[in-house]
Amino acid sequence: MASERIVIDPITRIEGHLRIELEADNGRIGDAWACATQFRGIERVLQGRDPRDAWAFAQRICGVCTGVHAIASIRAVEDATKCKIPPCAELIRDLVSGMATLQDHVMHFYHLHALDWVDVMSALKADPAATSRLAASVSPWPNNSATWYAEVQKRVAASAEGGLGIFSGGYWGHPAYRLPPEANLMALAHYLEALSWQRDIIRLHTIFAGKNPHPNYLVGGMGCSINLNNQITVNQVRLDEMAGMIDQAKRFVLEVYYPDVLAIASFYPDYAAIGASSPNLMATGESAWSCSGAPAGGVFPAALLMDGNYGTAHPFESKRVAEFVSSAWYSQPEGDRQGLHPWQGRTEPRYTGPKPPFKQLSDHPKYTWCKAPRYDGRAVQVGPNARIMVAVAQGHAETVQLAKEGLGKLHAGIEALNSTLGRTYCRALESVILARRMDQWFAQLNERIKSGDTATFNKERWEPSSWPKQAQGMGFMEAARGTLSHWIEIENGRIARYQAVVPSTWNSSGRDPGGQRGPYEEALAGGGKHPLLDAKRPLEVLRTIHSFDPCISCAVHVLVPGGGGVEVKVR
Repeated sequence: MASERIVIDPITRIEGHLRIELEADNGRIGDAWACATQFRGIERVLQGRDPRDAWAFAQRICGVCTGVHAIASIRAVEDATKCKIPPCAELIRDLVSGMATLQDHVMHFYHLHALDWVDVMSALKADPAATSRLAASVSPWPNNSATWYAEVQKRVAASAEGGLGIFSGGYWGHPAYRLPPEANLMALAHYLEALSWQRDIIRLHTIFAGKNPHPNYLVGGMGCSINLNNQITVNQVRLDEMAGMIDQAKRFVLEVYYPDVLAIASFYPDYAAIGASSPNLMATGESAWSCSGAPAGGVFPAALLMDGNYGTAHPFESKRVAEFVSSAWYSQPEGDRQGLHPWQGRTEPRYTGPKPPFKQLSDHPKYTWCKAPRYDGRAVQVGPNARIMVAVAQGHAETVQLAKEGLGKLHAGIEALNSTLGRTYCRALESVILARRMDQWFAQLNERIKSGDTATFNKERWEPSSWPKQAQGMGFMEAARGTLSHWIEIENGRIARYQAVVPSTWNSSGRDPGGQRGPYEEALAGGGKHPLLDAKRPLEVLRTIHSFDPCISCAVHVLVPGGGGVEVKVR
C-alpha cells in the first residue's frame, strides 16, 4: 500500500485543465492517474451546421493549437466532398502551419518547460562575463555579450525584489536542479528573447491568413489572393517580409533553441531513462512536416512502432482506431467496454464523479473528461518523438543523420527518445528539420508565382449541390503535440456527426477496459522507478508531464498541505 497520496491540481504552464493524482512511496511513484477536468464538447456544437463553416468552430477547441484544428477540419470536409486544392494553397497551408509549429515548439521549451530544468534564482549568482564565454562556446548568436547578460540579471533581480513577478511560485533551490549559475543565466536570457522572437515571426500568419490566433482558412484552398502588382494582396513586398521571418525563425532555432536543449540535456542524462511511456508510437508520416499528408504515401508513410520494437514500422490503418469511455464521463448505448471508431463515436457527457470539492477522483472508475483512444487495442504515444522515431525506423535520411548526431552527444540510443528527455530533445530536433522545410516550401511557392501559377482556391466542389447526399471524410494533421484527426459525416449538406481525436486525447487518456494506462500515466507510473524527491515540490512530475507539451489554462499555483497528502491548488 502506498504511503502517500498526492494531488497536483492544476498542472500549470499548459493549455487547459489537467489534474494528476499519484501514489508514491520512498521517493518513487507507484501509480498515477491523469484527470482532465474540463469538458470541451465542440463535436456537439458542430452538429447540423454547414461543413464549410466547421473549421471556424473546430479551431476554437484550443487557444494555442488553433490553425491545426482548422486544417484537420477542412481536410475532413475536402476528403468527404472529393475536393482537390491548388498547389499554391497547399504550400501556403504548409507555411502557415510550419511557422505555427516552430513558434509552438520554441514557446513550449522556454516558457512552459525550461523552468523545470532552469533555476531562476541561481541565475542571479552567475558571473555575466563567464556566462558570455559559455554562450559563445555553444553558439554564434549575437546577443552573447557580458553586458547583455548583466542587463538580464539586473532585470530579474529587480523582479525578485518585487516578488519575482512571472517567476513567482517556482521550486527554486530544489535539489533536482543541476545547472550551474552561468547556464541558468544563459537559458533565462534566451527565455526573454524568445518572447520577442515568437511575436515577430508569427506575423507570417497575418499576411497569409489575416490574423493570429485563429487564422482564416477556406474549404477548397486559402482565402488570400496573390497578385504581385496589387497593394492589398500577397505581393512582392509581402513575400520579402516572409523571407525575413523565415530566416529569423530558422536562425533562432539553429543558434539558440537547439544548442540550448543539447547543453541543458547534458546535465540531466538520467532523464533519458526516466519517463518512458507507451512502447507504441504513431505518426502520420511525411505530414509530420507538411499539412498535405493524409495518412499514406510521401517520403515516409504513416506508421506505428509496436510493443517496444523501434526498428520496425507497421503501416497505419484508420479502421483500427477506437475510443473508449470506461474511465471517462460519457455514456454510450453500446456500454463502457465497447470502443467506437470515430465515425461511429458519440460525445454524450454524463458526469458521475464526486460533488466538488473533492479529495480524489481516482477512487472512482470514471475520473476524467478525456476519452481513451486506442489503436488495435493498444495505448499509443504521439508527438515529436513518435514522428522522429517513425521516420528513423523508415530510414528517412535527414532525420536519421540528425538523430544519430544528437543521440551521440547525449550518449544515448534510439530507445532514449521514449523518455522525458527524449520528448524534449525530439521537439528541438524536429524544429531544425522543419526550419529547413520552411525554406523549401517558400522557394517552391516563389517558383510557382514566377511561372504564373497564383491560384489559391478551387471552387468546383464549393456548392453543396456538387456533394453526395451522404459522405464521410477524415482529416489528419501532425500538430505540434502529435497526431490530430477530425472525422465528419455529412448528410444533405449538413454535419450529421463530428469527432475530433486530438494528440492530448491519445496522450492524456485514462484507463481502458483492459486496465491499460494512458501515456501520461504510464510515463509516471510505468516500472515504479520515476523519482519524486519532495512531494510538496513535485518538480520531477512537472518535467515528465511538460515533456508531452499538454494541451488540455495557464495559472499560478501555490502548495497547500492537507490531510494525508499534498494538493497543489490554483489561487
